[in-house]
Amino acid sequence: QVQLAESGGGLVRAGGSLRLSCAASGRPYTRLCMAWFRQAPDKERTGVAMIYTNDGDGRAFDADSVKGRFTISRDNTSLTHNAVYMDMSGLNAEDTAMYYCAASGSPPCTLVAKYYDAWGRGTRVTVSS
Repeated sequence: QVQLAESGGGLVRAGGSLRLSCAASGRPYTRLCMAWFRQAPDKERTGVAMIYTNDGDGRAFDADSVKGRFTISRDNTSLTHNAVYMDMSGLNAEDTAMYYCAASGSPPCTLVAKYYDAWGRGTRVTVSS
């Protein structure tokens, strides 16, 4: 079983920046892709950004709502522990949400939550205007 732990959330003013981190650990697990999702109060959980963890090129995809503002990256220095980050800039009130890290061991790698089988508990991001 893979364990995911998010950190880095907090309160930030509009226009500010944050870096979210997701540490993945547990038994050796082929994490084909990892992603960030977010869920605002009374709204559905939506995909924000995804990255192929074992792809040499580190291919990544972002949701249209965060293109140019959020950047997902990875750290694969260990076979059993790796990390995924999301650098967020130009934050606005619409980015306020609980942010979750997710991992999938099989395709497809998308921004659709149902394809991910491991989830962290989330880290809260609040953007004040």
